[in-house]
Amino acid sequence: MSTAAIVMMVIAMLIIWGGLVAAIINLRHHTGKDGEIEDAQEPPGYRDL
Repeated sequence: MSTAAIVMMVIAMLIIWGGLVAAIINLRHHTGKDGEIEDAQEPPGYRDL
């Protein structure tokens, strides 16, 4: 494998794993005390069509 390929692989792996860590942190932050995910509030002016 060339150096450029290894660098690209490492960057791609950091992006994937970083996204996974960010998703886990986001879920832990928005989880209620009973373990259920809290409903997000609808933005002002939101209408269900």
